[in-house]
Amino acid sequence: MMFGRNLLFLVLAVTTTYIGAAMAKNTYIIHMDKTKMAANLFQQGDSMQTYQAVIDSINEMSLQEDDEDQQEETMPAELLYAYETAISGFSAKLSTKQLQSLEKVDGFLSATPDQLLQPHTTNSQQFLGLKNGKGLLSASNLASDVIIGIIDTGIWPEHVSFQDTGLSAVPSRWKGVCEKGTKFSKSNCNKKLIGARAFFKGYEAEIEKIDETKEFKSARSDMLAAIDKAVQDGVDVLSISLGFGPTHYPGDMLAVGSFGAVRSGVFVSSSAGNSGPYSSTVGNSAPWMMTVATSYTDRTFPAIIKLGNGKTVEGISLYSGDALTKPVQIAYLLSAGSASRAKFCLNGTLNETLVKGKIVVCHRDSRSAYAKSEHVKKAKGVGMILINSEVDGDEITAQPYQLPTVRLGATTGQVVKKYARTAKKPTASIIFKGTVYGRTAPVMATFSSKGPSSVDPDVIKPDVTAPGVNILAAWPPTISPTGHISDKRSVPFNIMSGTSMSCPHVSGIAALLKSAHRDWSPAAIKSALMTTAYTLNNKKSPIGDFDSSISTGPFAYGSGHVDPERAVDPGLIYDIAAEEYLKYICGLNYTSAEKTIIAGGNLTCPKNGAIRGGELNYPSFAFNFRDGVQNGSLEYKRTVTNVGIPTSSYEVQMEVPNGVSVIVKPKILNFNKLGQKLSYKVTAVGKSKTSSDSSFGSLTWVSGKFRVRSPIAVTWQ
Repeated sequence: MMFGRNLLFLVLAVTTTYIGAAMAKNTYIIHMDKTKMAANLFQQGDSMQTYQAVIDSINEMSLQEDDEDQQEETMPAELLYAYETAISGFSAKLSTKQLQSLEKVDGFLSATPDQLLQPHTTNSQQFLGLKNGKGLLSASNLASDVIIGIIDTGIWPEHVSFQDTGLSAVPSRWKGVCEKGTKFSKSNCNKKLIGARAFFKGYEAEIEKIDETKEFKSARSDMLAAIDKAVQDGVDVLSISLGFGPTHYPGDMLAVGSFGAVRSGVFVSSSAGNSGPYSSTVGNSAPWMMTVATSYTDRTFPAIIKLGNGKTVEGISLYSGDALTKPVQIAYLLSAGSASRAKFCLNGTLNETLVKGKIVVCHRDSRSAYAKSEHVKKAKGVGMILINSEVDGDEITAQPYQLPTVRLGATTGQVVKKYARTAKKPTASIIFKGTVYGRTAPVMATFSSKGPSSVDPDVIKPDVTAPGVNILAAWPPTISPTGHISDKRSVPFNIMSGTSMSCPHVSGIAALLKSAHRDWSPAAIKSALMTTAYTLNNKKSPIGDFDSSISTGPFAYGSGHVDPERAVDPGLIYDIAAEEYLKYICGLNYTSAEKTIIAGGNLTCPKNGAIRGGELNYPSFAFNFRDGVQNGSLEYKRTVTNVGIPTSSYEVQMEVPNGVSVIVKPKILNFNKLGQKLSYKVTAVGKSKTSSDSSFGSLTWVSGKFRVRSPIAVTWQ
């Protein structure tokens, strides 16, 4: 199932914000505590009717106040969505005065204004070690129906990727529908795309009405409503490749909505974001969400540039046409036009007399790379070399252009720029190598958002990494591969990069694990993926970053790169029940009302039962030493469940982080049956701060073929 359109919610603040005049209207997500609502408003089992009664009551209050003040009557408040599972509350379009009236209603907790979410946007199957007819992709394993809900910016149901040949009937437990909309009918769904819904009331209320002559008012939406309905419809897995960056939980509707989903037994996979290489940029960091970083596979699209002085440099290109095998003159700076402007290849800056028949060297900046290739083509150039700025560094991803183009990193670009500036008649030839496999991989994408989490550093985020760079993805035929109006091409697939690409990989793997283990909870699936992830690349060296100057570790890739075939048989799992997450929520440094918002209403915190993030039964360890470390210690307890061999013995192996000593008790876990739970404690004693603010290690339980690994991150604050 897919939910669509780029009309999506994100709430940035938990406190109510008043904007504009009293009669101006804004869209809000309203959090309510049903246990405190007046009996005459509450309708058992009917949230829509309950909240419509709330809206009706504040409309009456507003009208009475208008009569008393003899002011012009305002338009009635409008109920948009009533939420059943994502949160306890509703969304509505309200004036400032109506919002003030709502605050007086019993059960009101808070109102947060809407904002738009940002999308975090092959040989993946082979790279992940999945083989048709074997292991997780065996016929017996695939016989179990698992439903994935994809909440994203749209869908094209006619695409070949949604063909349902050979699939079984739609599961009888499915409660969803295929909603009609602009150029979307019930017949667009089938046995693979079993349902589709569009949510756009929030967008239309806050931004503008959708022009159906230009946009699709269908599943071709509003985020919280989509999560809420997906859970009601019966999905097993939710894939959310969207986010806005680090946001505290009460104001993060993805965190709040996904908690409701996880409580209902739905696994939630989310993208970490594309704000690297900077630290503490990871988003979607709630511990109940699987937060996915992004990395390269072993596939690339190399292009070789041979300069007239005999030197060669390698870049990347998707161009599949004829190579420029014979030397072609290079145009750069004054030899292309105005030196100060022509280097960026902006519209009107290239001199056709100088550029015609030449390869133009262009500098990359914030403006469209595709547009630069258009300007080169317009000036009769025959090719383009696009060079990263120093800020962009050496990371280069594949993109479509209008003519033969090679993209270079900043370092290799310096070689080309120096030659083009100094040679009397600089020339170059280009050979496009097509698709090449076998490069060192995985390698972390520099742009992948990094930890530690600024929302709760006591939980390591991201959780894992997965393929997300230069991924072959389905593409709608009505949008060109570049997205530019001037680009008239139509393609069924496109090359995309971002954590928006890695997140669905993990969602799909989670569905395979769910099909093999129907009784596993979301936390169990998450644990299996984390404890079996690997940290060495295909050359048996530690996973590095594309930019070799950037160090990697748990704050870059979490537990490591996912390994589906190992995850299906992890040996031990770290499970977390919903009640434990509630204890964690109780321990957060938020107000009582804010905690109730996260929990979805009706939260009662025990006096001594609250826990911190490090005390969750999480498959990783974050030791944060605050206010000095000399002889300070932190102790965490963990409980593992045997899902491997009934009678088995696990021995601990440690990779101790610098600056601490680590004690594990007991060092051996002896199991005598499946499903048995055993606990152990880990104590980290701070000895001295290292030269950096963090150090890393691991704790691994080993028994025969099983290696149940948990990363350890130590930070000093």
